[in-house]
Amino acid sequence: MYYNSIIETIGNTPLVKLNKVNKGVPGTILVKVEYFNPGNSMKDRMALKMIEDAEKAGLLKPGGTIIEGTSGNTGMGLALGAISKGYKCIFTLADKQSKEKMDILRAVGAEVIVCPTNVSPDDPRSYYSVAKKLNEDIPNSFYPNQYDNTSNSVAHYETTGPEIWEQTEGKITHWAAGVGTGGSMCGTSKYLKEQNADIISVGIDSYGSVFKKYKETGEFDEKEIYPYLTEGIGEDILPKNVDFSVIDHFVKVTDKDGAIMTRRLAREEGLFCGWSCGSAVHGALEYAKENLKEDDIMVIILPDHGTRYLGKIYNDDWMRDHGFLENNDYATAADIVSKRNGSFDLKSVEANTKVSEVVKMLDKLSVSQLPVTNGKGEFVGSVTDAKILNKLVENPELKGKPIEEIMDSPFKFIAANTTVDTISSMMNHGEKALMVLDENQKAHIITKQDLLMAFSD
Repeated sequence: MYYNSIIETIGNTPLVKLNKVNKGVPGTILVKVEYFNPGNSMKDRMALKMIEDAEKAGLLKPGGTIIEGTSGNTGMGLALGAISKGYKCIFTLADKQSKEKMDILRAVGAEVIVCPTNVSPDDPRSYYSVAKKLNEDIPNSFYPNQYDNTSNSVAHYETTGPEIWEQTEGKITHWAAGVGTGGSMCGTSKYLKEQNADIISVGIDSYGSVFKKYKETGEFDEKEIYPYLTEGIGEDILPKNVDFSVIDHFVKVTDKDGAIMTRRLAREEGLFCGWSCGSAVHGALEYAKENLKEDDIMVIILPDHGTRYLGKIYNDDWMRDHGFLENNDYATAADIVSKRNGSFDLKSVEANTKVSEVVKMLDKLSVSQLPVTNGKGEFVGSVTDAKILNKLVENPELKGKPIEEIMDSPFKFIAANTTVDTISSMMNHGEKALMVLDENQKAHIITKQDLLMAFSD
C-alpha cells in the first residue's frame, strides 16, 4: 500500500497515556499526539480543509497564491497542500514566533514576511493586516483567514472528534485543548458533545489573552491584553471559530508554567512537543486535580512538535534569560509591588487636565511618567515628561490644552508573575513603564527605577 501524496497521510494520530507528569492527579489522562501529522502539527487538518473548500467554492484557482497570517504551523499545513496541488504561498508571521518556524516555512518554498507583535490587530503593520493587504494587491490570490474561516473548526468536527470518540470507545469524559483560532477546541468539542452532552470541555488560555474573562463575563476587556511569549494559544481578538457555547471552562497558564511542562513532557514522557502542548497539559492537569474522578478519562490535544522551539524552550540559555528555569532566582512584578508594603498609591491624571497642570503634578510627585485615565477611571493613555517637553518646545501654546491631545497609548499590563528580566527586556524595547494588577485587582505601575531597586536587593 502507498499514498498518492503526502497530504493523504494527514490524521489518525495516536492517543497516548500520560504516566509521570500527572502523578497524583485522578483519572486517566490521554494525549492526542498531533505531531504525527506530516507537517508535525494538528494544523495540517484544517489547512487541507480550507484549501479544498476554497477550490470547491471557486475561490482558489489553478496557479493561485495562498496568503495567510500564521504562527507557523498553519503555514506548514497550507504549504504541504500547496505543494501537492500546485499553488504558491506567502505567509505573514509575528516576530515573536520562533526562527525555526520561519526557516521551516522557507524550506518548503514559502515566502515569509515578519511583522511586529506588539501592535493592535487593526494596525497596518500587524500580521493580520499585512496578509489582508497582500490578498487585495495580488491577483488570483486566496486569503484563508484561519481565524474566521469555519472550515477550520469543521475539519476537527469531521476528523479529530470522531477519532477521539473511536479511540476511547466513547468513554471520554473530559476534553482539553489550547484555544487560539478556536478550530481544534470547538470543532472537536461540538462533535464530542453531540455524542455525549455530559462531556466537559476545558479551554486553555494564556495570560495576556481575552478569552477567559470574555467567557465568564461577556466583556471584551482590553485591559486583559498585554504581551506574552507562548505561541499558538490566546488572542487579542475574538475569532469566529471560537464558539464559547461548547467550551465549559477556561484555565489560564503562564508562559513559564507552559514552558516547564513542555520540557517535562520530553524528559519524563518521551513526548518531544511544542510550547502550547505544555501549556495545554499544565492547564488541564490543574483543572483535573480538583474536578476529575478516578474513573474519568480526559483527552488533551498536543498541537505540534518540539523542533519548532529548539532555540527557545529547549535552549537552557534562553530559558535562563527569561527566568523560566525551575531553579531561577528572578523576582517578579508581584514581588516588586509587595515590597512597597502598601505605602504606594498609584497616581494618575485625567485626560481633560491641562498640560501645564500635568507638568506641575510630575514635578510635585518627582516622577517622570503618569498613566492617563478617563472619567470612569479607565486607563486611556500615558504621558512622560520627555514627551511633554518636546511638544512644548514645538508649540508653547499647548500648555493650555488638555493632556489627551499629546498623550501616548496606555502603559501595557503584564502578568503578576512576569519576571524582572522579562520586564527589563520589554523596557529596553521601548516600554516607558508597565502596569500590573495585584491579587485584589488594584493597578500598580512599574518603572525603570523599580527595576533597579529589584536588581539591587
